[in-house]
Amino acid sequence: MEPLANHLPDETAEIVFQARGLTKIYDMGEVQVVALRGTDLDLYAGELVVLLGPSGSGKSTLLNILGGLDTATEGTVLYHGQDLTKATDRELTEFRRFHVGFVFQFYNLIPSLTARENVAIVTEIAEDPMTPEEALAIVDLEDRMDHFPAQLSGGQQQRVAIARAIAKNPAVLLCDEPTGALDSETGIVVLEALARVNRELGTTTAVITHNIVIGDMADRVIHLRDGQIAEVERNASKKAPHEMTW
Repeated sequence: MEPLANHLPDETAEIVFQARGLTKIYDMGEVQVVALRGTDLDLYAGELVVLLGPSGSGKSTLLNILGGLDTATEGTVLYHGQDLTKATDRELTEFRRFHVGFVFQFYNLIPSLTARENVAIVTEIAEDPMTPEEALAIVDLEDRMDHFPAQLSGGQQQRVAIARAIAKNPAVLLCDEPTGALDSETGIVVLEALARVNRELGTTTAVITHNIVIGDMADRVIHLRDGQIAEVERNASKKAPHEMTW
């Protein structure tokens, strides 16, 4: 594997995350499970990264540590120079609230609220949010704002979840298997929404997937295996999601 520095998307790109020596060990009774083994990673401003690997490779653990949802057993994570590994619970809560948007495989929408209202929950606690209407327009759901989740398809619900994540104008968008519950055609629509957010808002975006085809839309593809980064590839020419099939 080439040094990470050789994969800098742009000579002037700012480092958003700098992780060094990340190790995560889960105690499962008498058994210890090692999820990460001394992982080093840099993520840069404005790039779209795809993290590829089989189940158990450490992808979700790495993303959760970067997003302040979990803590490392050893190692450090710097976010714009701030050491998250030394942050208090309150500081991590503020970091998640103001700087990071999350998208998961399952949409976690509130069934009794409309799409607009599901997004508004986030805008009400953010420092400099866009309006729910603006966020839903970015994911092409202007005509579905007042529909309830049960009235939306799976892909539309996932796009509402993306709108909710970006409505607070986060610097970083972390996505864990965002197309995992969707068929190929619907998944591509969701990936188009993520690509648009990255392109138009400049949001640093990391997408976890086990689907190797999705790597074609990334600036860099990071392969994880057995809790370590096995390889880092840079795409000389990215594909738009609608150009991909699986």
